[in-house]
Amino acid sequence: MSSLKKIFGTDGVRGRANVEPVTAETALKLGRAAAHVFKHLETKPRGRGRHQIVIGKDTRLSGYMLENALSSGILSMGVDVLFIGPLPTPGVAYVTRSLRADAGIVITASHNPYDDNGIKFFRADGYKLDDNIEAQIEELVFSGAIENIRPTAGEIGKAVRIDDALGRYIEFAKASFSRGSTLEGLRIVVDCAHGAAYKSTPCVLRELAAEVLVFGNQPDGTNINKDCGSIHPEHLARKVREMRADLGIAHDGDADRVILCDEKGTLIDGDDIMAIAGLDMLAEGTLAQKTLVTTVMSNAGLDAAIKSAGGNVVRTAVGDRNVIDEMLRNGFNFGGEQSGHLIFSDYGTTGDGIVAALQILRIMKSRGKPLSELVKCWTRYPQLVSNVRVREKKPFEELKGILETVAEAEAEVAPSGGRVLLRYSGTESKARLLIEGRDAAVLERWSKKICDAIKQQVGA
Repeated sequence: MSSLKKIFGTDGVRGRANVEPVTAETALKLGRAAAHVFKHLETKPRGRGRHQIVIGKDTRLSGYMLENALSSGILSMGVDVLFIGPLPTPGVAYVTRSLRADAGIVITASHNPYDDNGIKFFRADGYKLDDNIEAQIEELVFSGAIENIRPTAGEIGKAVRIDDALGRYIEFAKASFSRGSTLEGLRIVVDCAHGAAYKSTPCVLRELAAEVLVFGNQPDGTNINKDCGSIHPEHLARKVREMRADLGIAHDGDADRVILCDEKGTLIDGDDIMAIAGLDMLAEGTLAQKTLVTTVMSNAGLDAAIKSAGGNVVRTAVGDRNVIDEMLRNGFNFGGEQSGHLIFSDYGTTGDGIVAALQILRIMKSRGKPLSELVKCWTRYPQLVSNVRVREKKPFEELKGILETVAEAEAEVAPSGGRVLLRYSGTESKARLLIEGRDAAVLERWSKKICDAIKQQVGA
């Protein structure tokens, strides 16, 4: 298949809504192809009757269009559709397993603006698709090999709405918190980013007896991630201080990630969460093989903290899927990303913002310490992350002097344990630069030099 004939990126299909490949026409073809592939992975349905595929979504306006197009394609192949409405990505994964469906689909562009959208698939076990299954679906979309498969009459699929999907997910999330314990006495501010968690996260926390102050919970189809949520956590920090809360929780649009805020208004990112939870799990003997899995973007101070406590750190390429794959391959049970994707595999199959927040709340309650004290368990090395919007993702080796400048920067920061990482985003038109070292002024100088060079050549 030509390299141009590719739909799937690093995290499903994503792009501007109603522009290829995120159009109703392509979604219909994806629905047909996916239905065919999943129908033949297991010739016998997991549940009763016909094969079934769950469809959930976030709160974007374009979700209606894509939901109906996907459904039409799936139904046309003789597979039933189970609509569950707006629900966090981890909720779709869980409900897929809970309903014994053959696959799950979530329509979301995660942290992107509302005018983008995307389509992500889950296997029957709630894990994301591997490259082989994605390749099969892509091949069918472009080859037309299933054009003549047209079930008729009673063989056409049926669509039904599952009314208790939200309740199922809320109970699942609550089950990750210590049995018999509550959040009574804690005041928590929640920013739902006007996204998929606008009902679920406040409900979970209230049912655990917390006092919950919510904003970003009035989605209108166009305000998802707009000046709120984990992309703009400064608003959460301000609210926590104003409300004198014990904790702040900010999600992205599909709530598979979380950024926290302590009672002083200081932001707590994925590295902080991994340090707190990883060290707690090491102390309790619950961290499988004493190993934490994270990506190349995480701070080197995280490695130092875990290793000093007798644990190990394994690093992967960027992307929660890479973290999950490493965990599955080697039987690890905790991993994540600096961006706030945290995977506690004892509870779920994918990053889950509310489950991650509950693990930190559990530690706060059991230790009797505020978050500002817990986060002192590790020391962050100076690190600078910069993003440059680009008009094209031209290979860095084809850009004049970029790799040479990166090498010079590495030569200066490496002797003190620093590093330089330059890559293109897998989901946005951006070049991402990470520089780590002991001298913040040196990091600033090299970051500016490298970013300016990229802007001059491919800047948007």
